[in-house]
Amino acid sequence: MLIFAAVIAIFVYGMTGSMLGTILPELSKRFELTPRQNGTIALAQALGLMLASLGVGPLLDNLGDKPGLILGLALMAAALLALPRVSGFRGIVFLLFLLGSGGGIVTTGADALVSVASMANRATVLNLVNMAFGIGALATPFLAANLLKRNWVRLCYVILGLTLATLAVQVATHMPAASGTGQFAAEAGPAMANPLLWLLGLFMFLYIGCEVGMWNWLVRHLIAQGVPEKWALNILSLGFALGLLSGRVGVVPVLAHAAAAKVTLGAAACMAVTTFLMLRAHGRWTAAALVFAAGLSMAPVFPTTLAIVGGVFPQITGTAMGIVITFGWAGLAVSSRVIGSIAGADPARLRKALFVIPASAVLMVALNLAVLRVMK
Repeated sequence: MLIFAAVIAIFVYGMTGSMLGTILPELSKRFELTPRQNGTIALAQALGLMLASLGVGPLLDNLGDKPGLILGLALMAAALLALPRVSGFRGIVFLLFLLGSGGGIVTTGADALVSVASMANRATVLNLVNMAFGIGALATPFLAANLLKRNWVRLCYVILGLTLATLAVQVATHMPAASGTGQFAAEAGPAMANPLLWLLGLFMFLYIGCEVGMWNWLVRHLIAQGVPEKWALNILSLGFALGLLSGRVGVVPVLAHAAAAKVTLGAAACMAVTTFLMLRAHGRWTAAALVFAAGLSMAPVFPTTLAIVGGVFPQITGTAMGIVITFGWAGLAVSSRVIGSIAGADPARLRKALFVIPASAVLMVALNLAVLRVMK
């Protein structure tokens, strides 16, 4: 039941994770938003994710995962309820900040819950559970393109209903007590002095900037390259999201024979190659194939990195994961702002701006090598 509660929480977070990139073309048309304003909206969501992930760690370690999951889902539901009634750019910024805050709490709480419930094979279980993120992320653009006729208001209400159902499950589920020993200050000090925490945080900073940069900007990039909007949404869902989903299944036998940090090293190297080729691709089918390959490459990075964190910091798992995930959302904030600034008011410049992604993947390789050296 604990795994089920975590899975559905990550599923609805996955739906909101790909939501901005899915609805951004329609929001931009309705409110005449520029790419720079799009970047500000993505920044607001990132700041919500970042502040919530950092702040919720001590709550999870001292009170348990259940209060955090309930709070996060409630914030997400409030944002989804209000978004269809938004009247302008400022309202969108505030509601995406609120949605991000709820998502940051949910993803930290759910992954911390899984980490505690599956200590013996943490990396494998976290990858399998985080398949739910890929399914949710795939579902949002697929529903928008094929069933809801790109009606973003209906999409908000569909995700709202699923969020409220998930909230009810969390309320009804009995969850274990807090993982901390009650001596939070004494436990947090050594963790803060451990260089692995900061190396893993910087690694996640770069990774999340890459992944969520794909969610937020890929559809607009493809449209700017002449790909029809329905095709672009399907490439995001059946290409990138399906790649993430498939990769998290495919990495399970690899983790049985390879150390988690070596898996993330290989994934980072593949990310650099696939995203570079993706941005140079011509033709919708070639782009779709390379987007899928990029999703495969990225798939194991987030859950496997969190598995490393859970193994290194077993007593304050929530706080350590919250810090590392916060670094990740900071990466989203920076990359979205950088991408939006490079693109400026010209959507055709998005292609150039998105080369931030393969460049970040190259830096991830260097950081991963440093992690392996410290762990020896």
